[in-house]
Amino acid sequence: MKRPLRIFLIGFSGTGKSQTAPVVAQMLGWDALDTDTMVEEEAGMSIPQIFELWGEAWFRQAESRALAKASQRQKVVIATGGGIILRPENRRLMAEKGFVVCLEAHPQTILSRLATTKGTERPLLAAHNPLLRIQSLKARRQPFYALADYIVRTDHLTPEEVAREVVRAWRKLSGEAFAQPDRLTPAHDTLFPDAACVVETPSGAYPVYLGRGLLDRLGELLAPLAKRAFIITDATVMGLYGEEVVASLQRADLQVEATSVPPGEATKSLDTAASLLEWLTRLRAQRGDLIVALGGGMITDLAGFVAATYARGLALANVPTTLLAMVDAALGGKTGVNLPIAKNMVGAFYHPSIVVADLSTLTTLGERELREGWAETIKHAFIADPDLLSLLERDAQGLLALAPGPTEEAIRRSMAVKASVVAEDEREQTGRRSVLNYGHTIGHAIEAATEYATYLHGEAISIGMVAEAELGLRLGLTPHSLAQQQRQLLERFGLPTSATGIPREALWQAMALDKKGRGGKLRWIILKGVADPVVITDPPASLVKEVLDHVLGT
Repeated sequence: MKRPLRIFLIGFSGTGKSQTAPVVAQMLGWDALDTDTMVEEEAGMSIPQIFELWGEAWFRQAESRALAKASQRQKVVIATGGGIILRPENRRLMAEKGFVVCLEAHPQTILSRLATTKGTERPLLAAHNPLLRIQSLKARRQPFYALADYIVRTDHLTPEEVAREVVRAWRKLSGEAFAQPDRLTPAHDTLFPDAACVVETPSGAYPVYLGRGLLDRLGELLAPLAKRAFIITDATVMGLYGEEVVASLQRADLQVEATSVPPGEATKSLDTAASLLEWLTRLRAQRGDLIVALGGGMITDLAGFVAATYARGLALANVPTTLLAMVDAALGGKTGVNLPIAKNMVGAFYHPSIVVADLSTLTTLGERELREGWAETIKHAFIADPDLLSLLERDAQGLLALAPGPTEEAIRRSMAVKASVVAEDEREQTGRRSVLNYGHTIGHAIEAATEYATYLHGEAISIGMVAEAELGLRLGLTPHSLAQQQRQLLERFGLPTSATGIPREALWQAMALDKKGRGGKLRWIILKGVADPVVITDPPASLVKEVLDHVLGT
């Protein structure tokens, strides 16, 4: 059986790819290449400088170019960057062109190796908790590393010992592996090749599409799901996009019914849900039909709840038209309606079958609505993604102006954070998903205490993030520099960092209701560092009162 004349070494940074590749090449009489070195040579600067000046999107494109160029050679061992396997096209290329070996190591080993590497900038080590950063980033990539043709654990091996294992595996296994060119393609790569990310949970996987002009393609994307679609939207969105969406669905031979409700959070009620359920009943909707939630977070929550409860569940397509919905409400499967005294108290976990986010819809948002969406993106950056945080700090003005490149990258990264956390804790059973509630303990209380009429959701969460950072300061967990960094970034995006005119008693009552819904204890998310959140249960009441004084300005 014919052996491939290329060996690709994949794996996380610090597993030994760059050290092993030349040793393997020497053993086989081949050449060795390193895609990171090739990218640096093309750019004329180091990878940390590339990230700082041009961003991750440019680096990933350059990395793919380097891989394609290296793959034109034969008798070559190619050491790849740690994130190269994230792109489906890179995985397909490596599978088609050679034998793929993953070098593995425990996070503690990786941290030790990176810390002792001289003369190299290591952005991973700049995190407040570098071990946690390595564990988190590695966990996201692990399903792709596991697709390799062979895996070598390098913790206790020298580069020469690792190289011998690689050569042995190539001689024994590469011919059979090479005969299966689709072996590095997970099922969702085939099903959703153009998705910005895929939400993978025990209940199943669904794609999240992000781009421009997707409303025009909506029928094409939704046609495989059903023959009959029921659009639920609000009156404003119906006027803006209703005609275009209906036409797209009809072009795909879908039967379409549409209805709209008044815009605004006050509409997200049991009464509205009941009227929509009656509407579906009158039109004889049945299992096998599709609910299309077209609008912001209020609509995706409301229509998702209706989809979950009608006939014990209809298929659901979320088509978010606001930034807030794109990065938060449309993903994750939380649906629900408000009671007069508390937010989202009635609902269900019910995932969509697909999420389609057309960036063009953001241009019709008011300035205030756009800014509130960035609040949730900022939240995702602080709890899980230092690179996203760098992008937000570096290009705040461009993002507020919806500059195409940075905007798409920021939204995609924010979506990926939400998808990753949801995949780890679909139904809030392990506690991992609770980190998404950073800023929400007080934020939700502010919304309820003001009857959802004073602050938009993102504005309330912005204030809540400031409050939880202040609590972290008083508990001795959050560094002052981090709290200041967060406040400054929120202010750069024009978001509120304090509240006025809220009766203290109303706020306490709203928090008490939240407490009852959490088993008698309030949970606060505190940042010990970027991407280093911890959950604190029922901190001293005196400290909470001090925090409320701080954010309420009293």
